[in-house]
Amino acid sequence: MPHFSLRQAVTFFVLFAAIFESSLASILAVDYGSDWIKASLMKPGVPFDVLLNKDSKRKIQSSVAWKKDERLFGSDAANIASRFPEDSFSSLKYLQGAPFNSDIVTYFTSISTAQIAETDRKTVALKQSDGTEWSTEELTAMQLSYIKKLAEELAGEPVNEVIVTVPPYFSQLERDSITDAIEIAGLRTLALVNDGTAVAVNYAMTRTFSSTPEYHVIYDAGASSTRATVVSFAAAEDPKTKASYTQINVLGVGHDRNTGGTELDLRLRDILIDSFMSKHRRDIRKDKRGMAKLWKEAGRVKAILSANSDATSTVESVAFDVDFKTKVTRSEFENACKDLHSRFAKPIYDALANAELSLPNISSVILTGGNSRTPMVQAAVKAAVGDDRIALNVNADESAVLGAALYGASLSRQFKTKDIRVTDVLIHDIQASYLASNPGTRTIHTAVLPAGSKHGARKTLTFKRKEDFSVVLNYPNEVMSGFPREILEAKIVGIPEAIDNLTERGAIDPVIKATVVLSESGFVSVGDAIAYGEIKDDSITGKLKGLFGGGGDQVPLETDVDEAAPKDEKMEKDKKDKAKKPLGKDQSTIPLEIEIVYNSQGPLSLVAKRAARERLRALDNMEMSKQLREEAHNTLEGYLYKLRDLLNDGPETPFTKCSQPSERQTLSNKLSETIEWLHDEGDTADTLQLWEKRSVLENLEKPIVHRYKEIESFPQALNNSQKWNWSTRLFLSQARENITADAIAGVPSKWTSQELDALEKALKEHESWLHDGVERQKKTKMNEDPAIDTQEMQQRAKTLEQHLQRLVRRKVPKFKKTPAKSGDASGSSSTEPTEAPGDRQPGHDEL
Repeated sequence: MPHFSLRQAVTFFVLFAAIFESSLASILAVDYGSDWIKASLMKPGVPFDVLLNKDSKRKIQSSVAWKKDERLFGSDAANIASRFPEDSFSSLKYLQGAPFNSDIVTYFTSISTAQIAETDRKTVALKQSDGTEWSTEELTAMQLSYIKKLAEELAGEPVNEVIVTVPPYFSQLERDSITDAIEIAGLRTLALVNDGTAVAVNYAMTRTFSSTPEYHVIYDAGASSTRATVVSFAAAEDPKTKASYTQINVLGVGHDRNTGGTELDLRLRDILIDSFMSKHRRDIRKDKRGMAKLWKEAGRVKAILSANSDATSTVESVAFDVDFKTKVTRSEFENACKDLHSRFAKPIYDALANAELSLPNISSVILTGGNSRTPMVQAAVKAAVGDDRIALNVNADESAVLGAALYGASLSRQFKTKDIRVTDVLIHDIQASYLASNPGTRTIHTAVLPAGSKHGARKTLTFKRKEDFSVVLNYPNEVMSGFPREILEAKIVGIPEAIDNLTERGAIDPVIKATVVLSESGFVSVGDAIAYGEIKDDSITGKLKGLFGGGGDQVPLETDVDEAAPKDEKMEKDKKDKAKKPLGKDQSTIPLEIEIVYNSQGPLSLVAKRAARERLRALDNMEMSKQLREEAHNTLEGYLYKLRDLLNDGPETPFTKCSQPSERQTLSNKLSETIEWLHDEGDTADTLQLWEKRSVLENLEKPIVHRYKEIESFPQALNNSQKWNWSTRLFLSQARENITADAIAGVPSKWTSQELDALEKALKEHESWLHDGVERQKKTKMNEDPAIDTQEMQQRAKTLEQHLQRLVRRKVPKFKKTPAKSGDASGSSSTEPTEAPGDRQPGHDEL
């Protein structure tokens, strides 16, 4: 199976700028992890690669923090956790969509020094040391907004669309949380893509496949969890266009939400805590700064143990003014994590079982995720699948974000990429719950989208109802401890009126049909609802249709879900097809209104998102104002030092020679006054005051600067003016000779005497003005304003140049030669062309 490097593959397959529209959109891809964020920008003309941060790093720590009133991101934010433990926020992925009382929030408090609070939605907010609270969505949005700004700096234009990776096990609550954060950040969600699927796209982009499916396991050992995705790759052909493409099918997923790199860090931190308490007899767990330092140290030691058998941990003044030092061995670390060994391999077995495949069917297990480099993780996987199936042929850190970017490009008409088509699957069962039609009876639960349902699936439920009712979509099993099972409630209204209308039309036993839709991003919803009743047609045509199965617009009646489970149904015609039908043609169908209601922990309301967006915008504006004020302060301060040096550099400097004593004295007095003001009031002055102070000094300095700049530029400007004077006079001399020659030859000339006279007049005026100015300039001192301005000199020379060039570029007038008559004295019959004197024109070299 041939393959190429990623750079070769992108050059070969990804054809940017294939489709140029009036505005070329950019697509941002983000792999949002618990520890790290990786991003990539897809834009025509911009090399396809991972987005770099301001420090030119290819990955950005998933942290946001405040250093007093300064907001920080990435490594800057993570590094100050030891100084400001309650103002540095990391590992926010754990909290996305999480109820405040869920187990995952308890776990978060064991790894984080941040304070948490309960929101009015009963989700999680994080509290700064000054009491300011931010919801998880707001803090996530800040990080996405930071990435957005980096992308816009690279793109040179606004970036509005984003595709974000999510774990396949994310529930709708968690997916809602990330899309809310995207919207608060000022972006639009192009799609969410499961991270294992994104890696599969990246893998397929650099390879070709046969029509026989290949089966691979994408194994992702990340910070927050471990997951395995069984994927098939095969070449296929589009039946309509006959074009070939690569088909990727996700067949099964396994995961462990509680086993990942963070858990390894937690075990290692516990080793360091035990060592500290054993040596110093102090409970470091009560010191937040100390705990933050040990958390950072645990991550560093883990990285060392990935390549070494032991590591020395040294932390100065870790807590209680104690310098901490200890040695940790890999065997000690692995012994503390021995219960995790089997859990690292279990997602592979679960994924294979869900895909209904066995290990011999698998070509390789592709390792990705930062913690796949940890020896104990690799040992667990090798023990489960064997060394020969382990594949290290994708970039463990970047394959997901690059695959997401390529997937996003395939969804946009702005790009032409290798044709890769993806089918993903749902991993949680989803059911519909509703009250039975008889008042006061039981609640019915109907399986609608079982685990393994393909993204993009649609299922239609049929109800025998005459009154408005509700359908609740929910998970029959708990997706995670403490998470609500209800997804949404769909109220179907307008039923009595619709049933009455259908009955009046002659409908027999009208029913209600509601369509449940699973989007490509893994969101479930009730897409539409209709009242339907078969209308009997007693005409001959109607009877024939009934006899031979006619009536293409009729919707087949399904079994009532009150009595049996719904049948699978493929919806061949979407809303656009329905809209194309003539109004009233389908008398058997009446659309119904659907009101979607979420519980308190559902997605943010439009009002709440708007308020969060305004809150973040106000924070951005405040920080921008602060940045501008600091720039104005620093600029003024630097300018004052420069001006002081100019005044003190001595009598031989251009500044001194071009200035008068009174000017220097005035400038010196104002400089001293401004320095004193900056020392006394500069820290509280606003941006406008700072710029005004600089402006006053610049206005005093400007005449002096203008003089020595004029002295520098005068020789070149004078030389240019004299060049055009000479060129114009040479042209006039030759042009007048040509006019005389043309008149003798009886042919039209390119120019008229009047035109040449006008040019000569302009030349003399320019020569006179220039001569007068130069003579006056000779008498002007260096510390006096110039008698002739070089800018005016250049403009006048340009005017003369344009006047001259209009005549030089004039084409020779067409001249039709009169044929010689028979009996002409010359007797010549030659038809060879002759050059008229007027054909010759002075070229640029002649000028």
